[in-house]
Amino acid sequence: MPQTAVIVVDMLNDFVTGSLACKRAERIIPPLVRLISAAREAGVPVVYTNDSHLKGIDHELALWGEHAMRGSAGAEVIPELAPCELDYVILKRRYSGFFQTDLNILLKELGVTDLVLAGLHTHMCVRHTAADAYMWGYRLIVPTDGTDAFTEDDYGSGLAYLKSVYAASLTDCDSVIAGFASA
Repeated sequence: MPQTAVIVVDMLNDFVTGSLACKRAERIIPPLVRLISAAREAGVPVVYTNDSHLKGIDHELALWGEHAMRGSAGAEVIPELAPCELDYVILKRRYSGFFQTDLNILLKELGVTDLVLAGLHTHMCVRHTAADAYMWGYRLIVPTDGTDAFTEDDYGSGLAYLKSVYAASLTDCDSVIAGFASA
């Protein structure tokens, strides 16, 4: 039987209201609250993959400026989606939650086969996390009401790419939640 985990990508203060604010992110918060709560109730692991940059070192900062600096309030998960003691938090310094982190070993030790990828941004961090997940053999599920990007074009092109290149199943948070109940 497949084991699912929910991966919450970069739902951080700096990406929702801070230095790289995405106004569109606010619309995915209520579905994500429901999804995360249902996952916890069903015993489905919730894993946060959070940007956590080092000042003056990370080359991503040259492109995007300072954001999600390790130890800052901007690098914290927004209060509405704050991790609880049962959740896992993976700090990342690149777009992918897998690159140079222990995400894969964590998921393997949890017996995970299927990933629900939620959060920001479908054309960037969600996309690169999906790429590595696909390469590691995970089945991908992407709730369209639980992901977003800076623009509608970024969002739509990101979803289309995830579906066509990584065979991601596009659905919605309520359908994912219903799947938890039937598992």
